[in-house]
Amino acid sequence: MTFTELMDHTAQGFDALGAAVLVAGLLWSVALAGWTWRTHGGRRAYQALRATFGGVLLLSLEVLVAADLIRTVAVAPTLTNVAVLGLIVLIRTFLSFSLQIEIEGTTPWRRALTSGATTVAHATRAAREPLAEGPDQQR
Repeated sequence: MTFTELMDHTAQGFDALGAAVLVAGLLWSVALAGWTWRTHGGRRAYQALRATFGGVLLLSLEVLVAADLIRTVAVAPTLTNVAVLGLIVLIRTFLSFSLQIEIEGTTPWRRALTSGATTVAHATRAAREPLAEGPDQQR
């Protein structure tokens, strides 16, 4: 097996990992939202689903960019492929920023949490915390 073939298989592995992250993350997000719905109500469940799955999307985008990077640099490093990689990274970066702003309500560089995995962990923790008692809390 040549180095190029090995790197192609590695990139395919990263592609598969990115897809697995999406599927497992969707299942986790729905399960967490269901648990949150039963314990804290619909509004909090929706917020948990939205934040967790948004973090999963960010994490998956990061893994898929790694696959594209390996494929372009190690498998077929032509000028055309590098230009396509640059465009893909640009589009995915824009999507990541958009998702991050949508999830957190602030730009990524104005807060400490920056990765998809951190966003998922934060959303999971927030969904599992007891509901604060107060007049503005709804079920």
